[in-house]
Amino acid sequence: MRIFVCVKPVPDTAAKIKVGSDGQHIDPSGVKFVLGPYDARCVAKAIALKEAAGGEIVAVSAGFPKKGENEAGKRLKDALALGADRGIMIPDETPENRDPLQVAKALAAAIKAEDGFDVVLCGRQAVDDQAMAVGPMLATLLDVPCVTDAIDLQVADGKATVKRAAEGRVETLEVALPAVITGQRDLADEKYPKLKDILKAKKKPVAEFAHDWGSASYTVTKLAPPPEPVAGKIVGEGADAVPELLRLLQEEAKALTL
Repeated sequence: MRIFVCVKPVPDTAAKIKVGSDGQHIDPSGVKFVLGPYDARCVAKAIALKEAAGGEIVAVSAGFPKKGENEAGKRLKDALALGADRGIMIPDETPENRDPLQVAKALAAAIKAEDGFDVVLCGRQAVDDQAMAVGPMLATLLDVPCVTDAIDLQVADGKATVKRAAEGRVETLEVALPAVITGQRDLADEKYPKLKDILKAKKKPVAEFAHDWGSASYTVTKLAPPPEPVAGKIVGEGADAVPELLRLLQEEAKALTL
């Protein structure tokens, strides 16, 4: 079985994000970049599938080839330390201005260049842009089935049985392989590499896949933190308070047009 896992460097969710001096990017100083938490669970699930059925795990990442902690290559090393067998790096000097479709096209091109696959695992979303779109787009480009928000995955006899979280319920789906699966946090328990695994990862092969990205799909003109919360205002109780509430929403908050 050949399993591809798509991974991305993202800011640690515990980091305090500040806007950079140019007003268009975050200030990377003091920000720790990590393997996306959903991506990390997908790597852990890939390891479990390999342990059960054998095969190969290939980690794929697109992003900065050289830029400190925000390098896609460093996150590939994280995946290799967790247990992936080899990596594919897709260099991109302007990853911050890529939309999900551009990223999905690059990942699809790199995967198509390989000698087939059984499963492609992606985190359900990246915790920086929260787009939740790359996985389904990738499946479309690869022309294979896609199941999103997986919380359990079993593979046997050329089929994947997937449990997915869906609007307060759990659905169980069966799809033919190859397929793309996007994973929730519950897909697998998080794994932590040992020192010997980190050292071994440095010797595992990482191939570079050249991709013509074209021009950036958008330009960030202004980046700003969310506004500071303001204290609430109680205008009364019951139906008698409705007229005053509507007036304040219209005239003071400018949030309602009557």
